[in-house]
Amino acid sequence: MYKLIIRPILFKFDPEAVHYFIFDAIKLLSQIPGVSFLIRSLFQVNHPALERKLFGLTFKNPVGLAAGFDKNAVLYNELANFGFGFIEIGTVTPKAQEGNPKKRLFRLQDDTGIINRMGFNNAGLEAAIVQLKKNKKQLIIGGNIGKNTQTSAEGYTADYLECFEALHPYVDYFVLNVSCPNVGSHAKLNDKDYLEELIKAVQALNATFEVSKPILLKIAPDLNTTQLDEIIDLVEETKIEGVIASNTSISRANLKTDHTTLVAIGNGGVSGLPIKDKSTQVIKYLSEKSQNAFPIIGVGGIHSAQDAIEKIKAGADLVQIYTGFIYEGPNLVKRINKALLKSTLKS
Repeated sequence: MYKLIIRPILFKFDPEAVHYFIFDAIKLLSQIPGVSFLIRSLFQVNHPALERKLFGLTFKNPVGLAAGFDKNAVLYNELANFGFGFIEIGTVTPKAQEGNPKKRLFRLQDDTGIINRMGFNNAGLEAAIVQLKKNKKQLIIGGNIGKNTQTSAEGYTADYLECFEALHPYVDYFVLNVSCPNVGSHAKLNDKDYLEELIKAVQALNATFEVSKPILLKIAPDLNTTQLDEIIDLVEETKIEGVIASNTSISRANLKTDHTTLVAIGNGGVSGLPIKDKSTQVIKYLSEKSQNAFPIIGVGGIHSAQDAIEKIKAGADLVQIYTGFIYEGPNLVKRINKALLKSTLKS
């Protein structure tokens, strides 16, 4: 029903406006007695065989919602009903910021993809904490953190540390988002020496808490093998808990969308099916070259159960969806979990 009726209607309107409309609709419907129970009965797949234990956490299933969907942590309790094993909120920055000028979110329907240049638009750290205090503890919550766009280079680390310290009591793991192509002046975040400095600073702060939280690094799909080797070395040197592969891509190669349309859209990161293979290749390279030395969360172009299984076979321990959730609908989570359960029980 979603792809035949609901999606065609939604896709007639501006993507960002639809996003907030859906948020409001889910929030409103979930307040009606019995609706949350109905959603859980329709979409959740619960079985011990789906559980995954990674970096000291137990995920009830390996399918998560990637950062960027629930930036301000306003809907994670309701989204949990759709069968996710974990949800990553953010990217959260210390101060609220508007992000890039609109229009900044574009569907590539011929490619089953999206281009976005949102620019870390979010309501800021304090607003996120207000929402996270409402956590019903239904699933693992990750905190994706970044710097404010206007922060000067010498203040980058301070931004990450501020977010880390404030969110520490409220999230189960952290993601250092250093690979978003939609924020200005982020070249320093691609420098291995700086990344090592940043990670060690965050780890030092982490060690001051009674219970440390896992820290992961989110990387771009456009890295070459030399850069991926540096990521492997970085993980080994810092002992960071894992990597998320991958963020959106700045490449426009092999897109079916016509050149004129792409030029009119302008810059931004591509997500969805166009980056599926590129993301999988990054996962495979990291996994094989490191000899499975660290956990990988696979994200990028997962639009079917088979896409998720490909990521896992390539070396991903968990997967996340975003664009696939928009194009395929909420039943995608159930389809992936059912396929993984079937595969697990067979083996």
